[in-house]
Amino acid sequence: MTKRIALWSCPRTVSTALLRSFVQRPDTVGIDEPLYAHYLATTGRQHPQREDVLEAQSQDWQQVVDEVLLAPAAAPVQFVKHMAHHLEGVETSFALHEEMVSVFLIRHPREMLPSLLTDLGHLERMDIGYGQQRDLYRRLKAAGRCTAVVDSTELLGDPEAMLRALCLAVDLPFDPAMMSWPAGPHACYGVWAPTWYAKVQKSTGWRRHVPKTAPFPGELEGLYPFALEAFEELAENRLQPQPMSSS
Repeated sequence: MTKRIALWSCPRTVSTALLRSFVQRPDTVGIDEPLYAHYLATTGRQHPQREDVLEAQSQDWQQVVDEVLLAPAAAPVQFVKHMAHHLEGVETSFALHEEMVSVFLIRHPREMLPSLLTDLGHLERMDIGYGQQRDLYRRLKAAGRCTAVVDSTELLGDPEAMLRALCLAVDLPFDPAMMSWPAGPHACYGVWAPTWYAKVQKSTGWRRHVPKTAPFPGELEGLYPFALEAFEELAENRLQPQPMSSS
């Protein structure tokens, strides 16, 4: 049976680095944001490389579920990096599939929102993913499904300890190969990589977290309470670092 790890992320949460980390494992195949074209087609959002994305992927979310997310995998572990806001208009019952384990990657909105604002220039709720994360998390918890929550700031603070905790939560052995990778592109990256992945493509492993020090933009104050409430709900159950065994 394939282990299908679904990573539900907000933007700007080092999700691509986590995808890159997992595909260093010899037992894992990676898939990058398979619902992106659906999201762009459904919302009309004018993202960079919009036409490239729409051409590269199916815009039908059900087809993506059937032919990508639940299709036969090329390795024992399928790691799918999702942006939670791409669930706009998607019925999420597929996340209850017996082979699927959901992981939620979160970041405090005081840091995430200004970073995303720099990328997109204007933000609304449908752009940020917090509400979609919370709603899916509640659905999975109510169904008694295994979930894991990882704070991206804590992941950057102690990558090995947090990766060990995540591997334990999804019932995989930790692989030291997850700690580093060659610089450059990877075959699993989406067609949008030239626009969005410059930093991770220059990296060769996990980078130290650099806290935001600039003043919080006033135009984001309206979104902040909503994002904070959703973030805090998930953060209450986030994974704790798993130290190396002393034996």
